[in-house]
Amino acid sequence: MIRRKTQRKVEDNQIVEIRGFDDFEIRLGDMMRGERATMGKSLLDVQRELRIKASYIAAIENTDPTAFDTPGFIAGYVRSYARYLNMDPDEAYDAFCRESGFTVAHGMSEKASVVKNSRAAEPTAASGVRDPFTAPNTPFVPEREGLFSQIEPRAIGSTLVLLALICGIGYGGWTVLKEVQQVQVAPVEQVPVVLTDLDPLAGASRASDGPATGMSAPSAEALDRLYRPQALDVPVLVARDAPISTLDPRSVGTLRAPELPQVQVASAAVQPRAEEPVPQVVETPVPNLVMVAVRPSWVRVRSADGTVIYEGIMESGQSYEIPATEEPPTLRAGESGAIYFALNGQHYGPVGERGVVTSNLPLSTEEVSARFQVADLEQDSDLARMVAEAQPLDQ
Repeated sequence: MIRRKTQRKVEDNQIVEIRGFDDFEIRLGDMMRGERATMGKSLLDVQRELRIKASYIAAIENTDPTAFDTPGFIAGYVRSYARYLNMDPDEAYDAFCRESGFTVAHGMSEKASVVKNSRAAEPTAASGVRDPFTAPNTPFVPEREGLFSQIEPRAIGSTLVLLALICGIGYGGWTVLKEVQQVQVAPVEQVPVVLTDLDPLAGASRASDGPATGMSAPSAEALDRLYRPQALDVPVLVARDAPISTLDPRSVGTLRAPELPQVQVASAAVQPRAEEPVPQVVETPVPNLVMVAVRPSWVRVRSADGTVIYEGIMESGQSYEIPATEEPPTLRAGESGAIYFALNGQHYGPVGERGVVTSNLPLSTEEVSARFQVADLEQDSDLARMVAEAQPLDQ
């Protein structure tokens, strides 16, 4: 069994007292640091949230009133920081004054001045007390790094290599450009011949002297083609649909008339053979139906699907040819007594009485010939005058 041989000697007159937890004095700075650590805040966090310098917060926790520029603001700073830590502001300020010996100075006194006395600052520097404003290395502010400490040595080598590569590419490009733009003239023994001094027809005249050269003179057409200005050439235009448009249905295809056999006529008594009839493959066209106005009248023509084909005011003597569709269009006329129909050289109508509106009238030859009779020229003088004016033109 290991025992401790040395024992603590207690004098007879010395009284040893056991101190408890409550016997230790807790200072204001320790309480504030503990509350700040409980909240998980740093000095910079408090500075950002309270808008108070971190040096002032550190001075409050160290109960150092000399760190403040203006002593009159110490009370407000201490109370604001205590309220931020959920402490009693008045008790915190009293504890700060009691521990630091700070007292509120009169406004006209020297201690309340913002400008500090240089003589009072000398003992502080001599005594070794650190000033958070004069000392750059504060415990809560990171030290400023030097200029060269932020540059990595390997980055310098990479930068130099990149610069060398750029310079090499630029020099190579400049050399190639210089070689391309450079023209070298090599001397030759033969003197160059000026082409403008040559006569293009000199050889042709010499060739016509005799067949010894083996060349014949070009023809006048060839020379004309050679020296003819290019602008005088007329291009040959061929239509894209020329192979189709040039076909004649009467000469080729199904509709071509059959060739008649050649018959030699022996005597004048033999009658020529009649031509065979051509088969009709299309229907006989329906006679055109023309709408004629003898007086001004508003009309509207609609197709079977409701689309407006024609709409407007027809003046006297104006006509409109009804289109031939599968389903006949319909007519709506404002002045029915002024509208007639011309069919097969005759006039039918009128559409209705004067001043009456006619609607949904089918415009087909069958409907017009079935509904209306041939117009009487004596009952409508305007129609008679229009027919009389049109007859000389027809003849």
